[in-house]
Amino acid sequence: MSTTHAVEGVVDAGATSLLRFATAGSVDDGKSTLVGRLLHDSKSVLADQLEAVERVSLGRGQEAPDLALLTDGLRAEREQGITIDVAYRYFATPRRRFILADTPGHVQYTRNMVTGASTAELAVVLVDARNGVVEQTRRHAAVAALLRVPHVVLAVNKMDLVDYAEPVFAAIAEEFTTYAASLGVPEITAIPISALAGDNVVSPSAHMDWYGGPTVLEHLETVPVVTDPSRDPGRFPVQYVIRPQTAEHPDYRGYAGQIASGVLRVGDAVTVLPSGRTSTIEAIDALGQAVDTAWAPQSVTVRLTDDLDISRGDLIAPTATAPAVSQDIEATICHVADRPLKVGDRVLLKHTTRTVKAIVKDIPSRLTLDDLSQHPAPGELVANDIGRIKVRTAEPLALDAYADSRRTGSFLLIDPADGTTLTAGMAGHAFAQAAAEAAQVDGDDEGWDF
Repeated sequence: MSTTHAVEGVVDAGATSLLRFATAGSVDDGKSTLVGRLLHDSKSVLADQLEAVERVSLGRGQEAPDLALLTDGLRAEREQGITIDVAYRYFATPRRRFILADTPGHVQYTRNMVTGASTAELAVVLVDARNGVVEQTRRHAAVAALLRVPHVVLAVNKMDLVDYAEPVFAAIAEEFTTYAASLGVPEITAIPISALAGDNVVSPSAHMDWYGGPTVLEHLETVPVVTDPSRDPGRFPVQYVIRPQTAEHPDYRGYAGQIASGVLRVGDAVTVLPSGRTSTIEAIDALGQAVDTAWAPQSVTVRLTDDLDISRGDLIAPTATAPAVSQDIEATICHVADRPLKVGDRVLLKHTTRTVKAIVKDIPSRLTLDDLSQHPAPGELVANDIGRIKVRTAEPLALDAYADSRRTGSFLLIDPADGTTLTAGMAGHAFAQAAAEAAQVDGDDEGWDF
């Protein structure tokens, strides 16, 4: 792939591209069976894995292999017949490589879906054709919108149990598409499938000749997910300062890390945040070679024309598009810990490579995913809750709005006592405008230690 194509135009979804996607749906909608069917029919299952599945299936008295066992790896999952943890699977076809997150369907595992979908470029939401769109379907659509997942596939499963009826599929597709579009989901593709029988998963179905769209795998292979990085502002979190102290390069000072977004070029005027000091990119080293241009997500070493006080956690950004720096952060979060999050809690906030002390200033509202209503001033957030919070940090941070950048607009709140992750946060109003019109409650700004 040439530098010119990677920077100046949209990158084609070719054989070397990577798609991260997640599955979601209600309990028993067939998520694990769909994933197993994808792996099996795309020839991505090793012989010993398939033999193990066949052996367990026969032990249960099943005549055919239970493909759901390819992802339900925990003993508790196998015994209960449900997905509990996020199961990651890696597979590839001649056209694309995939990282798949099979997420649980239970309400109490909403936090697991947030984990699996947080880095996904596509979400597959399953619906049982017999039940249609249910509350959990709407929850998953809301989470996908909240996390700004750019592509959503509605897989209407178990079409074999409704005689492959087109009107059933059409009604479900219309209801879901209307709802998801109202949340701001940019692209929705509906596909009728039977994961158990294999209809429209990898191969086209002979039972649904009325459907002329792609199979699930065909859509996964062709959906455009890689775009021109020059459209995004350059963001370079410093991970490590390199001072080799060698006779050949006695004055070498480089700042190493992974470009989070955008493009960096030699000669760019840049600002180092949060200090606000400015300089110019003198050189960029990639894989031991000097380059004129680098783009996300490359790992590089940047050298500047000035000797500045820069350390891990600082952010280097083009001066013209540098983000604002603040100690007051308002965000949407999903609470993932069993310990409740309360106003006044002292936490650590991790943003890219920077970790600072912080205090939870206010919890203005909690989101009810069933109907997208807001519960004002809940006082605390418990596991699986999604809500708005206000946080004040001990040191200023340079955060983008999550709607502008999923990478530099996200953060974690961590328990300083034991290092447990408490919440996953999205800076700014991460939800679509249609869902963000609910009441906001202003908190008290007094009494802060920072």
